Amino acid sequence: MNVLIWHVHGSWITSFVQGSHTYLVPVTPDRGPDGLGRARTWDWPESVRELTPEQLRAAPIDLMVLQRPHEVKLAESWTGRRPGSDVPAVYVEHNSPHETPVETRHPLADRDDIPIVHVTHFNRLMWDNGRAPTTVVEHGIIDPGRLWTGEKERAAVVVNEPVRRGRTTGTDLLPRFAEMTPLDVFGMRTEQLADHLGLSAERCRTRDLPQAQLHPAMAGCRLYLHPIRWTSLGLSLLEAMFLGMPVVALDTTEIREAVPDGVGVVSNRFDVLEKGVRELLADHGHAKRMGEGARAAAQARYGVRRFLDDWEHLMKEVTR
Repeated sequence: MNVLIWHVHGSWITSFVQGSHTYLVPVTPDRGPDGLGRARTWDWPESVRELTPEQLRAAPIDLMVLQRPHEVKLAESWTGRRPGSDVPAVYVEHNSPHETPVETRHPLADRDDIPIVHVTHFNRLMWDNGRAPTTVVEHGIIDPGRLWTGEKERAAVVVNEPVRRGRTTGTDLLPRFAEMTPLDVFGMRTEQLADHLGLSAERCRTRDLPQAQLHPAMAGCRLYLHPIRWTSLGLSLLEAMFLGMPVVALDTTEIREAVPDGVGVVSNRFDVLEKGVRELLADHGHAKRMGEGARAAAQARYGVRRFLDDWEHLMKEVTR
């Protein structure tokens, strides 16, 4: 099957293209947001082919996998075929509704020819999906291996653009946690974070690393801190669990589903979260045991094989 998909959400698509199909990824000369082409910092198989918009018009396409609202028109413009009408299509919704979940209508809510595929059951519940068919395919993670050592008494945080995103990503909570533990914050556009929060560079170290370097750097920290208030279920949290890291997270969105009791500290109470951080910092053995439980839970629910099997089943349903 030839599957058209734009290079968006690098960690997610890296798992997606591990399937048995040919994946057609648009590329433009500037490699802008609509034409990134193949990944340069992730390992993608040879079955991922770069095609220019001109080449797409002549390419056979069996399924369109859309991920952003404007891709509906972009796909028609670049391929000469209408998603959902001329070619079967699905829309992957990676995010929770940015505004209120009570009043936010999905961009495809008025269509019934393009199913919406949510990445969490929470997202499916919170969006107003209208008359669009919906389903859920939960995340799948390529197992990086149990890399956790926890020798550094620091907390790892992974977040992109924390200054701009502010309260959404819990950026305002970081100084409170920094009083208990130094932070290693990884992600894009994090370089101004320490100054923005009034923290020293040692108390809030920031780095933007490719995935191959990110996982070992995370795994050296004693724990993974997930202060996110309102986004979808972060892949970085699941990756931390796969690494064997103990996690401390706000009890928001889909977190409780991903982090069962006993394999992490999940709460909206500051006293519970702070106690969890202190106990993990004080006891390496406790952190190791909790991290082993987190890894087992993540492997059981978020393995890449289950993810690809779910997608294979969905693709057959949509294209038959």
